[in-house]
Amino acid sequence: MLDEQVGTWLDELASAAPAPGGGAAAAMLAAVGAALIAMVCNLTIGKPKYAEHKDAMLAALVSATELRAQAASLAAQDAVVFLAVSDAYKLPRDTEAAKAARAEAIQVALVGAAGVPLRTAAVAAAIIGLAERILDGANANVLSDVAVAASSARAALEAAVVNVEINLAGLRDVDGRATLRAELDRHTPAGAAADRVVAAVRDRVNAGQGG
Repeated sequence: MLDEQVGTWLDELASAAPAPGGGAAAAMLAAVGAALIAMVCNLTIGKPKYAEHKDAMLAALVSATELRAQAASLAAQDAVVFLAVSDAYKLPRDTEAAKAARAEAIQVALVGAAGVPLRTAAVAAAIIGLAERILDGANANVLSDVAVAASSARAALEAAVVNVEINLAGLRDVDGRATLRAELDRHTPAGAAADRVVAAVRDRVNAGQGG
C-alpha cells in the first residue's frame, strides 16, 4: 500500500474488482488521520511558543507514525481476507461432506474478515485519542488539521464498524459473535470524542474570527 501511487490505488478501488473495497478504504482513512496528526506535531515541535508541549507532541508523533503504518498494513490485509471469504463461497458443495467443508471454511473466513476491520476500528479510535491529546498544545496555524484528522479517523471508525457487522451477520457461532461485538463496542465511543474535537476546533476558530 505504501509503495503504491494514490491515483493507482483509487483506480483499483473504483474498478469492478471486488478488492480493494470498503474495508481497505476505512483503513486508508485512518492512515490519513494519523498522517495529519504527525503533521501537526511536526509543525508544533520546535516552536518556542509551544515549548511546554514538546514532550507531549514528540510522544504523539511516535504514536501517530506507528498507527499510520498499522493502518496502511490493514488496508492491504483487508483485500486478502475479503478474497478468502470469496474463495470459501466458491468451494464445491456437490456432496454432504463438501457442503460441510465449505460451510466451515466460510465461517473461518468470516472470522478473519471481521478481524481486520475490528483492528482498523481500534486504530481509528487511537488516532482520535491522539487528536484529543494534542488539541490544546497544537500550533494554532494548523489547528484545523487536528479537526480533519479526527474527522478522517471518525469516518474510518464508522466504516470499520459496518465492515465488522457485515461479517458478524454471517457467523453461526453465537459466543464468538458476541465476543467480537463486545470488542467492537469498546471502540465506538471514540466517535463522540471525534465530534468533540471538531466542535472544539470550530469554536476556537470562530472565536478567533470574532464570531
